Amino acid sequence: MSHKPFRPSPIRSLLKQLPIYAELKQLGHYPDYWWWKLRGEPRRIPHIVKQRTVLKYAQTFGLSTLVETGTYYGEMIAAVARHFRRMYSIEVDPELARRARERFRKLPHVTIIGADSQTAVPQLTKELKQPCLWWLDAGYYGWAGATGNASRLGEEMKAVLEDQQHEHVILVDDADGVEGLTELIASIEANHPNRQVAVAHNIIRIAPRSLSSRT
Repeated sequence: MSHKPFRPSPIRSLLKQLPIYAELKQLGHYPDYWWWKLRGEPRRIPHIVKQRTVLKYAQTFGLSTLVETGTYYGEMIAAVARHFRRMYSIEVDPELARRARERFRKLPHVTIIGADSQTAVPQLTKELKQPCLWWLDAGYYGWAGATGNASRLGEEMKAVLEDQQHEHVILVDDADGVEGLTELIASIEANHPNRQVAVAHNIIRIAPRSLSSRT
């Protein structure tokens, strides 16, 4: 089946150029959440649900550092920054990374990394001093207008899961955009028997098997 190329709304494209666009986007989170509830919770989940999932897993596993791929307009940072001691957000688009640095310049515990996450994630695992919560976006390359490498997400997860120093927890947004999801889950559980993988609300959740029952 062929798909029509995505064409952004001219009005939205114009709004995105405004300095206050990120804040405007933030204001829509709760209306979006209640509209989602009224429609019977369809597959596309609102950002509020994503925020709550991140905070729930951080609390359950006692994690004070969050690593995010796909900063976009900084919605996750703005929503949860006060709940973490340290945050890293990786953004491939130079302009979005610049905007995020400007927006969060007064938060010294937030670091914006302007780089391809396929390179930045393996490097960061070598530098981290504690287990972290990883919030990986399966489809963020699309926001930057680039197709990206189809193996990017798998390589990022491999780098995190094979960190011998720390037992990290991974959440992956946009699960329905992951090709071969069933095979991916089976591979993770086969190669990392201490991990349990679940999918709920379109989020892949990879956590230590001993504590997974808490979530």
